[in-house]
This record gives sequence, structure tokens and C-alpha cells, in this order.
Amino acid sequence: MARYTDQDIEHYDRPRRRTRPRTKDRPSHDDAVDGVVITVDRGRYTVVVGETVVTAMKARPLGRKGVVTGDHVRVVGDVSGADGSLARIVEVVPRRTVLRRTADDDDAVERVLVANATQLVVVTALADPEPRSGLIDRALVAAYDAGLSPLLCLTKSDLADPEVLLSTYRSLGVPWVVTRRGPDRSILGLDEVQERLAGQVSVLVGHSGVGKSTLVNALVPDANRRIGHVNAVTGRGRHTSTSAVMLELPSWGRGGWIIDTPGIRSFGLAHVQPEHLIEAFPDLDEMTEDCPRGCTHGAGEPECGLDEALAAGQADPERVDSFRRLLAARSVTDY
Repeated sequence: MARYTDQDIEHYDRPRRRTRPRTKDRPSHDDAVDGVVITVDRGRYTVVVGETVVTAMKARPLGRKGVVTGDHVRVVGDVSGADGSLARIVEVVPRRTVLRRTADDDDAVERVLVANATQLVVVTALADPEPRSGLIDRALVAAYDAGLSPLLCLTKSDLADPEVLLSTYRSLGVPWVVTRRGPDRSILGLDEVQERLAGQVSVLVGHSGVGKSTLVNALVPDANRRIGHVNAVTGRGRHTSTSAVMLELPSWGRGGWIIDTPGIRSFGLAHVQPEHLIEAFPDLDEMTEDCPRGCTHGAGEPECGLDEALAAGQADPERVDSFRRLLAARSVTDY
């Protein structure tokens, strides 16, 4: 066995691992092309580049920066769209709008659902399953907070009168469309839906079983979104769509896209602040200029400008009640 003296150890020089010299220079990616993310699945991104559908991964320099459906991105590498090809997303273009939600109202972690949408379509069945106004209210709050135009899409009007539900939201000025099943199982009222969606990037949200996937399949015949059924015992639908997917609308109008999202059972609004919500109601917002600091504008707030405007006959009571219902929806858990 070899023996080493203290002198040998003193002069021992540990071999150095060879590493490439670090550099702050980053590739310019002048050859990057523009694309739009249409769906995300386990770290792979489906991106439309021109008229080509490309599979891409996220480049390492992006780190933990999230990439979601609707993002406009810059892509390099193999953008041929051929089987087995893989491109890289090297840049996420700043988003114009972001639709967020949290897991619940006590969760400070926000989840970005989609980016760059212009319209939020709340799909609600009038029966089978019964409509839940709690989710509608929360979705409207999320739309106003994100700067999206809201649209109510009421399905299955052959089973119930839509006026009962519409009377609740008429004072908010939210536009609506109504569809129903025809004798041949076709969807009637689709023309008005198409008109509302034309030229927009619309996100469809709603409980499972409300007919969202059926509507998507009617709007985009080759979408092939799975259709589920409502549980006769619980009155709730089964999740059939598992990921958000962005689909281009046919050329029957001014173009446009729809983003179909999985059926949701929770829509946390921990990220929404009351002052942001009131800004979506300009006529009411101007009445709160003299409110005390920290006023939420809810019912019972001392010296709230909305109450003073009501007492002076300067505010529409139904509109104030509707706004405060949306405000209260931020803390209502049964929906």
C-alpha cells in the first residue's frame, strides 16, 4: 500500500474539472418566427406558426416563466411541423390581457388560465344541470378584473325559460345569447352566437355538463371535443375536456378564435381587489370618489359614496345591488 507524507499532501494539486467559460452573451434569435400557443400538454406546447402547427418546448433561458394557451411567442428551430420535429420557444410577447383564478379564496397563488383573450363567455345551462348564479357572478368578476368583455351564453332553453335568469343580470348590462336543441338535436340560435364571437378571442368557461363542448363542436365541426353527460343523482356534469385548447373559427364571419377550457368547480378570486372591480362600473365609480380610505363599497360600509348616491336618488338601486352581489361573490364559497 502506498504511503503519503505530509509533504506529498501539501503539494497535492487536485485535478480541475474542465468547464466551458461562462459568457453573458445570449443568442439574438434574429431568425425567430412569431407563433400563438393553442394548447399545453406536459411541457410540450402546440404553436401555430403561420398556417403550420408546430410542437415546441420552452427554452432554458425562460426559466420558470409560464407559457399558457393564447400566448404570443417567438419560436426558433424546426418549425416545419413534421412528425418528430421540435422547436423552441425563446420569447413570450408581453400579454395584453390575462385571465386568472386562484384555487380558492384563501390561496394567494394565482393561476393564469389564458392570455390575450378579449371576451369571456360564461356558458350556463338553464336546466340539467340547474344554473348556479355563484359561478356566473364569479366569472363576471374575473372578466371585469382582466379587462375582458363578458357574454352570457344560456344553453338548453328548450328545458327552461331564460327570462328567470336574465332578470338577475339585466341591470349589469351584460349581453347574452340563448341556444336550444331542435327536434333533430341540432343547436338553434347558433347564428347569434357566431355573430358575438366573430373577430374576438373568446374564452368559454362553465360547469361540466352545461353543453360547452357541444357548442364548440357545433362552432368548429372538426374540433372533436368530448361530450359528457350530467349525473342524474348529483346533477353535476363529468369533466370531458382536460386542457384548454384554442380553436380558429371558420370563415363565416370576421374570423376569430375560441378557447375551450375544462369544466370548472371552483373559481377563486383572491387576486381581485374591490377597487379594481368598481372601475369596471364607471357610472358607480365616480360616486365613490369621496369614500373613506379602504372602503370596499359593500353593503354596510360607513360613509360609502354608493349609499349617499342612493339616498340622493342619483344611483340606480338595481345596479348598485348587482354590483354589491358581484362584490360579495368574492367570498361566497357555495357555487
